[in-house]
Amino acid sequence: IARLVHDAGGLMYYDGANLNPMLGVARPGDMGFDVMHINLHKTFSTPHGGGGPGAGPVGVRKGLECFLPNPRVVKKTDGTFDVICEDSSLGRISGWLGNFTVYVRALAYILGLGAENCADHKSGAYTGEVSAPMVASTGANYVILGHSERRQYYGETSETLREKVRLALDNNLTPIFCIGEVLEERENGTFFDVVKAQIEEGLFNLAADEFGKIILAYEPVWAIGTGKTATDDQAQEMHAFIRKTIADKYGCEVADNTSILYGGSCKPTNARQLFAKPDVDGGLIGGAALQAESFMGIVNAF
Repeated sequence: IARLVHDAGGLMYYDGANLNPMLGVARPGDMGFDVMHINLHKTFSTPHGGGGPGAGPVGVRKGLECFLPNPRVVKKTDGTFDVICEDSSLGRISGWLGNFTVYVRALAYILGLGAENCADHKSGAYTGEVSAPMVASTGANYVILGHSERRQYYGETSETLREKVRLALDNNLTPIFCIGEVLEERENGTFFDVVKAQIEEGLFNLAADEFGKIILAYEPVWAIGTGKTATDDQAQEMHAFIRKTIADKYGCEVADNTSILYGGSCKPTNARQLFAKPDVDGGLIGGAALQAESFMGIVNAF
């Protein structure tokens, strides 16, 4: 069990008590966790005692005081305890959790977490792969699929991506599906055909209600990590084309409700112009998100 403390400096890990098993749910307030509810089974111990089979609320509370500010413990009829910790500041709150997954689930509830990829198999002997169920088990909500680097370096095809999208949806993950052309395709004028084919081959096997769960991210590959950026007019032109392609297949309502993100070297200096375009619904931010100042410049451009 780890004691997880969130303060201005970030997360600190401390080997704390031993607890088995425990589940947690956190509810966000304006600045953080207003109330943390932890449901734990009665067989546990802490460095300060206060635990063990048949322990009562007072013993449990004493055992938790070193981890949670002013915990309130209520023993339920099934022998478990509800531990409620009230603190209005995420910067001051500390808690202990049954495992890291529970903490990530609490964090995902507030921020939303995602993976950059998932396997095209649900399970099996695929050493090194991370399946969609594994991604979902962390509390993640999203998974990026079809990124240009995955297509280029790992040979991901439309057939592979269809499998990944299906597994993501089956595990209640929202796919962020990447599409886009390379420089040669931009220069020879085939970029519309390329992007249309990526959408049709990778996603148009889905029913309308399933497609409605997809987020698209247009990434002009020639603008990723190169410092080059599609102009806001070029981005709008492609995003409008993508939306029309969706409308032709699923109708205007589905198309209008589909989020289409721009993912080509979006920076604080161009974000406002890009996001002002009617068909650019947001950004898939890469390198600019590595520095808080530049990332917040993009966030504040909305």
